[in-house]
Amino acid sequence: MDTAELLALPFVDAHTSVVAAEPDAVWRAVGETVAHRFGNRRTAVAARLLGCADRAVAGPRPLAEGSTVPGFHVVTAVPGRELALAGSHRFSAYALIFRLEEAGAGRARVRAGTWAAFPGPAGRLYRLLVIGTRGHTVIVRSLLTAIRNRAETGSAA
Repeated sequence: MDTAELLALPFVDAHTSVVAAEPDAVWRAVGETVAHRFGNRRTAVAARLLGCADRAVAGPRPLAEGSTVPGFHVVTAVPGRELALAGSHRFSAYALIFRLEEAGAGRARVRAGTWAAFPGPAGRLYRLLVIGTRGHTVIVRSLLTAIRNRAETGSAA
């Protein structure tokens, strides 16, 4: 599956953050933040309960095509440009795509876009619980804040 196939899923939302750091630092921060936030025991338990296809941390680090974290596998990793993650479980098939672009001297824009399908009655209920409550928005904005903090301070946020 490539990015074009991921984009065939229904669009859910997109969130953007401008980071006061060089694009290379922002790229590293995206990969490290995703690996840290999704590569923990709590996420692994949730992935197992939901029946996610990807349930464990595996593959190359830093994140590259073929890497996995609970809930996601890396479909595309184009350094400095795009990190496309995809996953599926009992209630949904989904993609989370981070795109980077320059935003002026020493700044980069990070856009996190989500696409997902929620088939059947259980999928519709799951969508209501995750998207309808704005829980998804809180998580994605938290990811973008962590990416910005990590890139701007050069530390593990």
